[in-house]
Amino acid sequence: MRTLLAAAAAFSLAAFGQTEAGFTRLFDGKTLTGWTLIGGHGPGYVVKDEMIVCPKEGGGNLFTQKEYANFVFRFEFKLTPGANNGVGIRAPLEGDAAYVGMEIQILDHDDPQYKGIKPAQKHGSIYLVAAAKTGFLKPVGEWNSEEIVADGRKIKVTLNGTVITDANLGDVKDPETLKAHPGLARTTGHVGFLGHGSHVEFRSIRIKEL
Repeated sequence: MRTLLAAAAAFSLAAFGQTEAGFTRLFDGKTLTGWTLIGGHGPGYVVKDEMIVCPKEGGGNLFTQKEYANFVFRFEFKLTPGANNGVGIRAPLEGDAAYVGMEIQILDHDDPQYKGIKPAQKHGSIYLVAAAKTGFLKPVGEWNSEEIVADGRKIKVTLNGTVITDANLGDVKDPETLKAHPGLARTTGHVGFLGHGSHVEFRSIRIKEL
């Protein structure tokens, strides 16, 4: 019994990022303290079984109240068929985070409804800026682990242990892209989840400032 309790305690600590040096948990497993909902509809985001859940009938942008410049952001997520969400980084609280900040795609891009989307719209991409490598999402219904590193002009996304995006924003030279995405020039902002009307679950949410 003592061994089982110890194992459960270790899992709980790991789930909240408390065993990782320098990381701060952003979600206490019970409330949305430290977060603010922008443009929410329906139930927005709800807390259930130590997860932050974006219900199909909910959504909006759930941002950290604090701003972050350079950081390592780690979390786990579970998709439903066709699920669509995103991680906003260095974003202001107003405007479309994919353009006025940056959006790292969270998407079941293998679902038939997304046939024909652009490479830079697939999971892990910097939305319409830098395309991610594909083939590393776990099957729908399983938990995925993701890390997003923002360090100056470099943005790196690691999915289930594989680097799928490794971009230098300084390499983005296309005038139309730069015009459409003024957020690429931002050096700080909020981090959060960008709901698009589909069910996605999040847990083990933590961050380390660089």
